[in-house]
Amino acid sequence: MSVPRARLLQLMEARCKLFETTFNPEGIRAGNKILRQRLKGPALAGYYPRRLWTMQEFQAEFRDLHLMVDDEKELDRFEHVSLLKARGKGAPKKKNSGPDFKKGKK
Repeated sequence: MSVPRARLLQLMEARCKLFETTFNPEGIRAGNKILRQRLKGPALAGYYPRRLWTMQEFQAEFRDLHLMVDDEKELDRFEHVSLLKARGKGAPKKKNSGPDFKKGKK
């Protein structure tokens, strides 16, 4: 004594309405498994620390404090660039005028 398929589908549909699940008798892939998962965005955003101010931004915001910064890396870089410029090995000046620049040529 077997139960007809139509009757089983009606039972499954009633069960899905009662328990608020998706009625999918053909078993088609619908992506409900992915949509039910917890969102990953807040967890990923919380992993990285919030961006803090750089010293240059802080100095620009609070100019009236006249802060002196002992940034060794920055001071070393300035010294290195000045030594290169003294030997004539620094970066070339940007071309910002002349007939070729005005015509749009490089």
